[in-house]
Amino acid sequence: MKTMLSTMKKRKNGISEDILSIFEHIFKTYSGKECDNKFREAMDEYLTKEQRFRLWEQNGGCKGTGHDKERKAFALKHADKPLAEKLESYINTIGKDLSEKTRSIILSEESKTITVIFACDECYRHTLKGNLTAPLNIYYEACAGGRLYNLQTALGIKLRIKGVDIPSLGVSKESPCVFIYDIVE
Repeated sequence: MKTMLSTMKKRKNGISEDILSIFEHIFKTYSGKECDNKFREAMDEYLTKEQRFRLWEQNGGCKGTGHDKERKAFALKHADKPLAEKLESYINTIGKDLSEKTRSIILSEESKTITVIFACDECYRHTLKGNLTAPLNIYYEACAGGRLYNLQTALGIKLRIKGVDIPSLGVSKESPCVFIYDIVE
């Protein structure tokens, strides 16, 4: 959460000093999982959904998990191809490694969005084990930021989180999350 606190302090994120002081207090008072949970609970309470989305776009979960070299090489190899072709190649190569989690990735060139149907059982198990006590929406918003980072890196495009739809009964392969991203030009 230290990185997130640093990101929150950037002027471009528009978070007031009053709100920042709450997060600084949490960071100084708690440690480990307790700090993470308190910090995420405060994010849900004190920040708007749009503010959280902007923060997760900069520091999403599962970011930099060792696949960056592969994604960057993919981006270079496919740089001159249209987005639809890049995305199809991504799904059939790099995306295959994520097939147990990523149910589908859909490009709408008309609405300039990419929709990712995603079911990370591992993420949900964290909540069942009691590791996560913060609201589920915060956890999966972070996950949406991680998927955004992966797609941006591999496809060489700029995305923004437009929406995160989380099943109320929990996330599973049968009941996945839906992450919607705007393609920024």
